[in-house]
Amino acid sequence: MARVTEKIELPSNIADDNPIACPECGSRKVVRDSERSELVCRACGFVITDWIPNQGPEWRAFNPEQRLKRSRVGMPETLSIHDKGLTTTIDWRNRDSTGRMLPNTQRFQIYRMRRLQRKARFSSTVERNLARALGELNTVASRLNLPRTTVEQASAIYRRILKNAGTRGRSISGCVIACLYMACRQSKISRSLDELAVASSINKKEIGRCYRWIYEKLDMRIPISNADTYISRLANRLDLPMPIETLAYRIVRVLRQVRLTSGRSPISIAAASMYVASTIAGKKRTQGDISNAANVTEVTIRNRYKELLNSVEIVVRL
Repeated sequence: MARVTEKIELPSNIADDNPIACPECGSRKVVRDSERSELVCRACGFVITDWIPNQGPEWRAFNPEQRLKRSRVGMPETLSIHDKGLTTTIDWRNRDSTGRMLPNTQRFQIYRMRRLQRKARFSSTVERNLARALGELNTVASRLNLPRTTVEQASAIYRRILKNAGTRGRSISGCVIACLYMACRQSKISRSLDELAVASSINKKEIGRCYRWIYEKLDMRIPISNADTYISRLANRLDLPMPIETLAYRIVRVLRQVRLTSGRSPISIAAASMYVASTIAGKKRTQGDISNAANVTEVTIRNRYKELLNSVEIVVRL
């Protein structure tokens, strides 16, 4: 017997490949009503089941402190730690579970266990390599304010190169930063080799050599860096409004159509487009300001600017 629930807001983006099908009409547009603990067919309103088990914890928390104190699980598995975050660490404080100080007879035993546990974490050269490399990877990623997904992707690339080819004869720091640059390219995050070199204090040429070596060993597909990924950052640094940013995107699109972006640095194309867009909109930024924001020379911006004016005719309609 079909029954229609009342006053339930059903989401509009329901996938048709839902594994649960309605036994009444066969539709797979099934939604979950968490308040009534029911599965309801969106097509005919048939209540498939009126009992859904709660997958959450049995305790409640009213603030973040209570949530941390009552939670009985650890951190999720991550590739950015050499043991994936599944290790057990013996606390440095010599206290028991109730908070009382340990007697002197047990402190020496705990000290020996703590020392053996630290040695067991780095029992092989591969683990020591990973511990050093991933530690530096997290440090550089935090300096560049990179998202966690990019860090996980770079960690996965480094684990692949360490498993397939190893880093013998190569700089560990250079390989780590090269993997981070690959992850930024795959995630379409605008970070140049110059920024990575400054954040890691590693020579740009060394990062480039490691990048080409990893690219050949893993046979990866790395997307080409476009000028579009740099425009938003330049607009934020130059404090320009959204219409000027949109105009810069249109200029870059036209330059790509006339093949003026081939063989040129994407950041220089973005800087020249931003200079032209700000000039047209009446909120002109000097070439020195754009040069400092884009980390390119003023000569490069002027050259791209002249090529743009010689190849594209810009008509301003007031």
